[in-house]
Parts: sequence; C-alpha cells; structure tokens
Amino acid sequence: MESPRRQPTLDEVAVLAGVSRSAASRAVNNGPHVSRSKRDAVMKAVRQLGYVPNATARALATNQAGAVVLAVANDDPALFTDPFYAQIIIGVATELDRADLDLTLMLAASAQGRDRLKRMLRSRRSDGFMVIAPAGDDWLAAVAHMTELPVVFCGRPLGAEPSWYVDADNRGGARLATEHLVALGRRRIAMIAGPMDLQATVDRHRGFTDAMAVAGLEAHRFATADFSPRGGTLAMERLLDKHPDIDGVFAASDNVAAGALRTLRSRERTVPGDVAVVGFDDLTIAAQTEPDLTTVHQPIDALGQEMAKMMVRLIAGERPSPLIVPTHLVVRGSAPAAP
Repeated sequence: MESPRRQPTLDEVAVLAGVSRSAASRAVNNGPHVSRSKRDAVMKAVRQLGYVPNATARALATNQAGAVVLAVANDDPALFTDPFYAQIIIGVATELDRADLDLTLMLAASAQGRDRLKRMLRSRRSDGFMVIAPAGDDWLAAVAHMTELPVVFCGRPLGAEPSWYVDADNRGGARLATEHLVALGRRRIAMIAGPMDLQATVDRHRGFTDAMAVAGLEAHRFATADFSPRGGTLAMERLLDKHPDIDGVFAASDNVAAGALRTLRSRERTVPGDVAVVGFDDLTIAAQTEPDLTTVHQPIDALGQEMAKMMVRLIAGERPSPLIVPTHLVVRGSAPAAP
C-alpha cells in the first residue's frame, strides 16, 4: 500500500518564496503588513508545493498586528541626535524589518503620549512592547508590568529582573576601565557616574568600587552627572574643587568624559600626564576628543538587534533567556597603555 504523501510545511513555503516564516504566515492567512511582491512570491510557492494552511495557524496569524511598539519616556529633540539612542533604534528597526514587522516609535513623556500608548496596547494593534533603559520611577516600567503583550527591555529597570531583557555588561566594563587606570599607576581615581536612578549607572558604580577595593584604594572621589558633555564639565569642576589631587577619572559615558576633558584643559591639567581619563560607550565622539578617548566599548547596535530578535522569538511563541552582551576596553590617548 502506498504511504500517504507528506504535506509541505510553512517553513518550506517561506524558503521557496525567499521570505521569513512570519511573512509567509501572514501572506498565506491574508494577514496585514505584507508587501505585494512578497505576498505574490508566497502564493506562487504555495501553488508549487501544494501547501494547505492549517486552520488553527490561520486564526493565530490573522490575530497578529504585524507591528511592535518601542516606547521612550522622553520627548526632548536631542534624544534623536544622541548616538546611543539612535543606534539602538536603528538596530531594532533593521532586525524587525528582516522579520517583516513594522516598528511603531512612541514618545510617552506627555500625558497625551501616555494615553495614546495605553490605547495602543489595549487595542492589541501591536504584537509586542519594547522599552529602552527605564529609570527607577519611570512610568513605562509600570505600563510594561501591566500589559499582557510580550515585553523586552533594553537595559534592566532599576532593582528589577524582568523576564526578557538585553543589557551590556556594565559592571564588568566599569571594572575593566578602573583596573586599567590602576595598572597605569593612578591611585587617586575619581568616578563621574550617570543618574543613579538607572540600573546601568548603579552597575557601573559597582564595577568601579569592585576594582578600587581589590586594589586597596579608596573610592570616595565621586560625582554624578546627566549623560551630556555639560554634565561632565560641571561634575569635573566639583571634583577638582573638592579633590584637587585627582590623577585618574572614570566617566560613565563618553559624553561625560568629553566634558571632563574640557574642564581639565581649562584648569591646566594635562591628559594623560596629570590625569588619565577613561569613558564608557565607544561612541563617535571618543575618537574626536583631544586627546582621543580610552573607553569601554559596548556594542550598541547589537543591543538593538538582539532586543528585536528576542521580541520576534516571543511573538513566535518561544521563551528566550535574558542576554548580557560583553564589553571590552579600547585604549587611546587619554589613558594609553603603560610602556
């Protein structure tokens, strides 16, 4: 007796059509957000293979919105010129595009923006919700906790351990930066941290204090700043006024480090002669300062891409693990390696 012919799968349809599985599913089941060319390619593959859609899969596919929300609790125009946020958003958009998912960017700083976001999430016009580095009292963190949609964080919320997040090894990177300054013979090392209501700042401060403790050094030379050059300028001024003997600085971002360099120059402190400086991020500005900046590299574009990949897997019904991406030190002129 002849065995029954194996039915082709949706995966085979997607491969033959040259599209992602999610796009093939939406095309076969007449779902939204599929271009005409991709839909035509999928239907041609369906005919060639003799594929018959599963009724349950059809129901699931037509319930998907084909879009993901990325929310930011900030409406400052400077946000979109900040290289960190820009690279995150580009990384997310690039990866979602590969999965044929639309990206909806929502600004939730105003009451109107918050209401609009709530309506979007309640209406299920999105398949998932993504949040970038919420602060400790951030309204978005509370919204993320309440929604039934899958939620992925870029950076953990302060003091929380969500089910799904992508983050850099902030503590390990800060430890590397501080150990480098110690290896250069610096003993009166200061840290300029970011806002302490961010988990990334807390982790970088812990990395700094870890390395200082191992070296038997005091870690009391400390100031905070917003993540801007001006914030770094003002924090460096306060530190020099209180601790004029500083011979090393770890700044919790490259923008902050750029501001610190400005103050050191105005106070006639040579870098790296009098004071060695290390930043964090490895943004474009790190190669444009005078001298160029030794810094901790975190793969910012990869953070956005991995965040989107995690979301795609969640939408597909998988349960991925949180991800910590590694950091490494990039040595330049502000704290060159010892001869």
